[in-house]
Amino acid sequence: MRVYIPATVPMLRAFVDSGELAPVTGTAFALTPALRESYAAGDTEELEYSAMLDAARASLRLLAADEKAEPRRAVIAVDVDDVTLRPDLDFSVVKVAGSFTTKDVAAVHLDTAEAEADVRAAADVIDAADLGDPDAEFALGSAEDHELAWYAAQELPFVLELL
Repeated sequence: MRVYIPATVPMLRAFVDSGELAPVTGTAFALTPALRESYAAGDTEELEYSAMLDAARASLRLLAADEKAEPRRAVIAVDVDDVTLRPDLDFSVVKVAGSFTTKDVAAVHLDTAEAEADVRAAADVIDAADLGDPDAEFALGSAEDHELAWYAAQELPFVLELL
């Protein structure tokens, strides 16, 4: 199953250095039956994109916890076999066991420099947005208006070198 793992730039650097990464608390996002049922329409690609966006939002939470991290959302797309569905947490949430290596990576999605100010602002107010604060929701929307860039796994060391 293709899963989308939220990350930060420091996590990506650690992944490149060690060749291995375990998702924080084993949490990832995927096209689950619950996610498919929550949409009236949409093909597989559109629904996987929705799961990836959920992971990008989770990346904001990781950034909120690490103010020193570069303000860029990061998502790692990985193909794994051992996945536990968690519809009690949200439609696209899954738990994965253990860690993965670079050979498991299908792609890496990362914000560009143009998104940094909006991403930092959104990370600063992500909890308030969850509680319905309209200004915080606007800041979150501004960050989510930025499309994540796509990189092949073998490009990751070079991309990180340029940051």
